[in-house]
Amino acid sequence: MSGLFFPLAKPSGCGAIIPPPLPSPRIRTTAVSNPIAAAVNPRAWGRRHAVLAMCFLAMFIAYTDRVNISVAAVAMREQFGWSQTLKGFVLSSFFIGYMLFMIASGWLATRFGGKRVLAASVIGWSFFTLLTPWAASVSIGVLIAARIGLGIGEAAVMPATYEIFQRWVPANERSRAVTRFLSGIPIGQIAGFAVTGWLTGLFGWPASFYLFGAIGFVWTAIWLAGIHNNPAEDKRVSTAELELLQAHHDAADKISLRPARELVWKAPVWAIFTAHFCNNWALYFLLGWLPSYFKDAMGLNFTNAGLYSAAPWLAALVIGNLWAVLADRAIARGVAVVLVRKLTVGAGLLGLATFLWLVRHVQSPTHALALVCAATGAFGIGWSGFAANMLDIAPRHCAILIGVSNTLATIPGIVGVAITGWLLDRTGSYSVPFVLTAAIAIAGALIFFIFGRARRIDIET
Repeated sequence: MSGLFFPLAKPSGCGAIIPPPLPSPRIRTTAVSNPIAAAVNPRAWGRRHAVLAMCFLAMFIAYTDRVNISVAAVAMREQFGWSQTLKGFVLSSFFIGYMLFMIASGWLATRFGGKRVLAASVIGWSFFTLLTPWAASVSIGVLIAARIGLGIGEAAVMPATYEIFQRWVPANERSRAVTRFLSGIPIGQIAGFAVTGWLTGLFGWPASFYLFGAIGFVWTAIWLAGIHNNPAEDKRVSTAELELLQAHHDAADKISLRPARELVWKAPVWAIFTAHFCNNWALYFLLGWLPSYFKDAMGLNFTNAGLYSAAPWLAALVIGNLWAVLADRAIARGVAVVLVRKLTVGAGLLGLATFLWLVRHVQSPTHALALVCAATGAFGIGWSGFAANMLDIAPRHCAILIGVSNTLATIPGIVGVAITGWLLDRTGSYSVPFVLTAAIAIAGALIFFIFGRARRIDIET
């Protein structure tokens, strides 16, 4: 498998005509029926890869700050005497702010540029991360308010990054770029779970909040000093790379577009929304409850519960990126994009459902870990499906549409995590939450099979 950010092959053509005043003999015009298959993959590390790396790190930091409370809450519950239901409300409160500000952040990113909005986002959530231990010591209400503030801060990370991708990622590299950007989710979770478990065991639960919060401010300083919103303003962009980026972006600017409000009601868009929702139900269930599952149901200590909770996300990282390479190769060989997207979403959601169903009655921590790793590996496959499909059908409106999609996909973070806590209090078992998550995943796969498309729909017809 290639590295996270290095492309795979030499350039062969960009499949686009450069409008005046930017003609260049170094970019060939190729007539193709499938422009995604006409990939331009320079071997050399370019500035767009540095931008992608920084966006990946932003997602990585976001998820360390998001999931560390899932491990720390095991100790916090014992210290403060929380019930499982109250713990569920603490975990889910993050998603209130996250959901409410998502669409607004997409508009802000479109209006003011992804660079500024992403920087403000990281500063905001890092501040509330640092504030969490103090908030917990004051009252449960103040803690919930801090978690809502953290959610507001993190709401912009995906819309702002998608807005940046419009200029910094050519259309023929977007699928892999999205997958590599989203790789920050499992790597952030691995670091968040493992480091928080280790720090909690050695120094107490507040330590991880101080460490991860400080890292966000360091990232912001580097981002503001070294990254430009527009490639043309970056003096380190080579002439060839700038021509490549402007060719794709300028050609797209000349296309007549449907308003974003019309696209929201299209069936293929709702197929993406649905797949995203169902995928995130599993994501937030696993994020919020894996440490408690391994401690309470499997009998592990704090440190081992954190380590066991981190391992499945390594599977998501590896399998997700491997699948992305295979998907791009299939498209390059002429396989229909819509078929690749549907097979990808099906493999992701149906595989996830199968392994979560099987884990219900496992008694051994090792067997449970193996099945959960398989489930999260299937979760990673989905990125090459619904996440990349947004760029297939509406690249120019992706910042706003991903804001809408992520808003809907955040509902499981509020409702699903809280419902899981309620089900655990009522049944005393993780079996019912596993079954519910599997059923939702199956429903999402079926809807995408029926309504999913890959043809661009933001062109006036």
